[in-house]
Amino acid sequence: MKSVTKYLTFHVEKRFKLVNITPEIEKIVQGSKISEGLCLVNSMHITSSIFINDDERGLHADFERWLEKLSPHLPIKQYLHNDTGEDNADAHLKRQMMGREAVIAITNGKLDFGPWEQIFYGEFDGCRNKRVLVKIIGE
Repeated sequence: MKSVTKYLTFHVEKRFKLVNITPEIEKIVQGSKISEGLCLVNSMHITSSIFINDDERGLHADFERWLEKLSPHLPIKQYLHNDTGEDNADAHLKRQMMGREAVIAITNGKLDFGPWEQIFYGEFDGCRNKRVLVKIIGE
């Protein structure tokens, strides 16, 4: 069995942003020369997320409103975590809801998606560098 590991770095200039990273992951899969296997895409930070969904602007706005309603950033004092000097407790909760990673099958050398599926990096506490792990295993 073959294994390929790559790291992507993201620096988002605002607290919340959803970034379609499908083209970058497809390039890594293609370069891996693995034709049958699995691709793990994992956010390595506890205030960002990896998830699969539709690349539709209205849906992305809905995600932002929904997440902000469930765990609003303000007031900062509403969260015990922020007593540590941080101001990102809401980002931890948003990550928990949106997920840590996605695993996608590789079939015939390509990501094996359902209709409309795309891979997204979700940033909930931006303005600094964060890494994403891409691990591909297979034959």
